[in-house]
This record gives sequence, C-alpha cells and structure tokens, in this order.
Amino acid sequence: MKAAVLERAAPVAQRPLTICEIEKPIPADGEVLLRVRACGVCRTDLHIVEGELPLQQQPLVPGHQIVGDVIESRARNVAVGSRVGVSWMGGTDGTCPYCRESRENLCDAPVFTGYSRNGGYAEFATERADFTYPLPQALDDLQAAPLLCAGIIGFRSLRRAGVQPGQSVGLFGFGASAHLALQVLQHWNCKVYVATRGAKHQQFARELGADWVGAENDTPPVGLHAAVTFAPSGDVVLAALRSLRKGGIVAINAIHLDCMPPFDYDRLLWGERELRSVANMTRQDARDFLAIAAESSMRPRATKFSLDAANEALLAVKQDTLDGAAVLIP
Repeated sequence: MKAAVLERAAPVAQRPLTICEIEKPIPADGEVLLRVRACGVCRTDLHIVEGELPLQQQPLVPGHQIVGDVIESRARNVAVGSRVGVSWMGGTDGTCPYCRESRENLCDAPVFTGYSRNGGYAEFATERADFTYPLPQALDDLQAAPLLCAGIIGFRSLRRAGVQPGQSVGLFGFGASAHLALQVLQHWNCKVYVATRGAKHQQFARELGADWVGAENDTPPVGLHAAVTFAPSGDVVLAALRSLRKGGIVAINAIHLDCMPPFDYDRLLWGERELRSVANMTRQDARDFLAIAAESSMRPRATKFSLDAANEALLAVKQDTLDGAAVLIP
C-alpha cells in the first residue's frame, strides 16, 4: 500500500516524509482494518515530524484524524462496511488508577494513533475497534476528518474551561481547533470573543459569526467567564488571563508553550481565576462532541491535499496559511 513514512525527524521544509509502498497491515484480535478515506493533518503531527515529541516508533506512519471504511473486523462490536472515525487516543490499559477513575485521557500506558502506532497517512490502517467512532452520515469525509482531533480536543478544552451555555467566552488564536470550538459555543448560545493574529484569521472569525474579533493581544470589551488559548505562546495565556472576570478559567489547548513570562499575580490570577492544561481526550468526549456536531450541522472548513502532498500539507499547517484544517485524501 502507499503511505507517507517518517524515517527520522526533521524540519518540514526538508520534506521528511517519504511517499512509498509498504506492507498492508493485518488486524489483530479486537482490531479492525480500515480503508482510509481521509486523514486530517494536525499540529501534533508537526510536533512529531519535527522531533518536538520524541519518536516512539521508527519508521512511523503519522496521522490520527482518520475517516475510514471497515473492510475487515476482528471485533464483535464493529461491522464490516461501517464508516468510522479514529482519533489521537488509540488505546489505554484500562487498569491504571486514571482509567479506573474515568480519566482515561491521563492513562499511564496510553497508545497514540500515528505516534506509538502507525496512523492514517496511508491507504490502509489498523485500529482498536473500541477506539473507533461511528460518524454522522451528514458529514462527508473532508468535513468529518478535522472533527476527530481538532474538534474533540477543542470541545474538551471548553469543558476544562468550565463553559456553561449563555456565557461570554474568549478564543485566543483561531485555526483548525478554534473554528470548531466557536461553532460549539454558538450551539450553546454563548457570546464568542476572538483574539488572533493576522487579518486573514480575523476575517475568518467574523465570517463564522464571532461577536467580537480583535488582534492577538487585544482585550475583549467585556469580562469573560472563560477562555481557551490555542496558540503555543505564554504571552497569549497572559492576554487571556487579563480578559477574565473574577472566578474565570483559562484552559490552555497546547502541548508546548514557548515560555511563560513573569506576571502580576495580584492583577491577573488573584480573585479565584484559574489556569488549566488540557491533556488528550476521552472516548466520552468524542461521543459527546460528535453528537453535537450532528445536532448543530457543524461544517468544518478544510483544504484537500493528496497523499503525495503530505509534506506540503504539514508545511501549510506550520506556516499557518490555511483557514480551517488540512486533510489528506489517499
């Protein structure tokens, strides 16, 4: 089968993915074999390819926002012919303290799709059946793929920020994940305030109906109940904190931050304001988010790339040139 394979980490400008033929995978007990219909390109893929996340497997097929048809099943609960989605969490041990506390996103022995096992930058992929999700028929492959990580992790970020329907919520940074979080907030009748760099991203937020749009470090005109930061910048975290009313929460939706600058505790954090990190997602997050996506007729914006153009898709993500998500179509 054709796949985009990472032999060693390198800057995406060096085209580190090799498009080549590899053996078609064989599903083990409890797994399914998918014919990949689409695979979203995520910023986490970029961290893996460029070595910011140390490789757990070499060579590696990246990709963890997979839409595929089940063509072989070695599990009772997923039938051949089903169209399913796969996300970043590709398995947990089910026995560690976190799994037993229904916090499987913090599992001590997780499996990550496209990181600790091969992912979806390929024509076929195998996955644990109990970590696949039926997809709404109303969503085509191009629309469904970005939901499976950018959408789910954005949704979890809103949960971590304690968002309630009708509140005023800030989104700091506006790309693949934030533009889906905005649509969830609109479904919840929230007021949405977007602060982001670049006229193109600001216009994108306006087109989607944000109640206010400003530059990266602008302060919204009202105190926010909650905020989510999507840019990997400590300065953006401080901008979000400055925008909170007392008792508000900032959720940081980023694996890495460039740095966390010194800040004035009395002015920015005192008053029972909170900072929370966001780590992975649970299967329940995925089910709940996909249900909202179906109810709200969510329509992600996505740009299509061929599998042969996987390096170019990653470069577009790195350079932040796209409105919405990049999606590979094998």
